Amino acid sequence: MTLGRLPPLNPLRAFEATARHGSVTAAARELNVTHGAISHQIKALEATLDVQLFERGAQRLKLTAQGALLLPTVSKAFEDIATATALMKRPTTQGELTVTCVPALLSLWLIPRMNQFTEQYPDIRLTLIATNEAHHLQSPDVDVCVLYGDGKWTDCWSRLWSTLKLFPVASPTLLNSRPLRSVRDLRNHVLLHGDDGREWNTWLAAADATDLARGAQHFMSDARLSTEAALYGQGVSLGDTITASNLIAKGELIVPFDLTVPANDAFHVACRNEVRNAPIVKVFIDWLFASLEADTITEPQTSARRIIRRRNGKVSAPERLTVPPSIPTTRPKRLDRAQKRRTKTDIR
Repeated sequence: MTLGRLPPLNPLRAFEATARHGSVTAAARELNVTHGAISHQIKALEATLDVQLFERGAQRLKLTAQGALLLPTVSKAFEDIATATALMKRPTTQGELTVTCVPALLSLWLIPRMNQFTEQYPDIRLTLIATNEAHHLQSPDVDVCVLYGDGKWTDCWSRLWSTLKLFPVASPTLLNSRPLRSVRDLRNHVLLHGDDGREWNTWLAAADATDLARGAQHFMSDARLSTEAALYGQGVSLGDTITASNLIAKGELIVPFDLTVPANDAFHVACRNEVRNAPIVKVFIDWLFASLEADTITEPQTSARRIIRRRNGKVSAPERLTVPPSIPTTRPKRLDRAQKRRTKTDIR
């Protein structure tokens, strides 16, 4: 297609800005030129087109019929140019991204959502490393770190991702064979630790059970292992509102008590300052926060009424909670005599 002779670009810019603002002064300010330069550009455009574009004399400039005809086309043309230029300048979000993540959060929250990230960014290849070591923040081989801690890391960018609440969890199989009717029953269970014991101490203190006689205890390197041990019925571990929520929703873990406590630390997203604004890093961090916001995080519901008693034997009112029916047993129902007779008849 052959285009006819077009007006010069600068006069068109001056015309569009002046018409949009209704003021030569405002147009000059936007384009960073003088008032006289805008007036000169408009007169030059009118001379080129051999039409008058503005009615002079009024306090506010008013477009003539010819000016009103020209403005929409010129405005859209500049918008299209700006959009195309922005797309050309936008770096592509593709390549390899290396992320370290708290093991429990990686296994129980991030990996189940990987497909959502891949659907949005199919050209990004993820390398995921299960670790909570903060020294990776200084490694040029790592792009983003999702850490559990106090967030006081220096020489890096970091932002709080989520706080946590902790509560005991156990498998239905374990609680069917060895019920937890009160906090005191924990002495008959193995306590599973995903840390050095501080978090269980915090929960037991909130339950007024610091003097609880403890039986066997196992200490593990992280909460992922203690959660897996609980899934296999090896004891009672502490779950949290982020990593255990899906397992509780599916009935693979049971919450036996209606007491939660704030975790000692929280989840943070961090990276080196020099990579924070890299497009591939930015989209992943934005996705992490958007995905968390999309999640519905609620207080865990206990499997049966569990009342935490104080030492004086009284029950604190806030500790009472109406909850769903108790854990279903796998034991078959006993048949009454009439049912047995009918069953024998059917067999014969």
